[in-house]
Amino acid sequence: MEKSTFVYVTFIRTTPEKLWEALTLPEFTRQFFFETVQESDWKVGSPWKIVAPDGAIIDSGEVLEIDPPKRLVLKWRNEYKPEARAEGYSRMTYELEPKGDMVKLTVLHEMDKGQSVFIKQVSNGWPIILSSLKSLLETGESLEETRTW
Repeated sequence: MEKSTFVYVTFIRTTPEKLWEALTLPEFTRQFFFETVQESDWKVGSPWKIVAPDGAIIDSGEVLEIDPPKRLVLKWRNEYKPEARAEGYSRMTYELEPKGDMVKLTVLHEMDKGQSVFIKQVSNGWPIILSSLKSLLETGESLEETRTW
């Protein structure tokens, strides 16, 4: 079966615990993820969603695996763009690995569909979002481009 895959690796000068909080807590995601928040109780099998400032659900899915502060795997479907929603669910994995005074963050986003519209979209979105996250954790300020919806 043909797949579409996006992989991004970055090193962030922080601790795994602080990075985990930044990836999961609303007070952080609002700052670097276009004012959106994630809603979940962060347990295996629990629903998960990304909500825009106006209350619109942007993405939704389910927590498939969780091992704080090391690994999070989400079943993920775009709810905002009809052509991406029609493709169904993808799988997104965060892996956090301590490396001295840094954390290696690997993001793997994949879908069991070749030439996925959604994976193409996230391939354009993840780099700026993760760069903004890195900036926030290392300097206290996210990138201006990612602060508003």
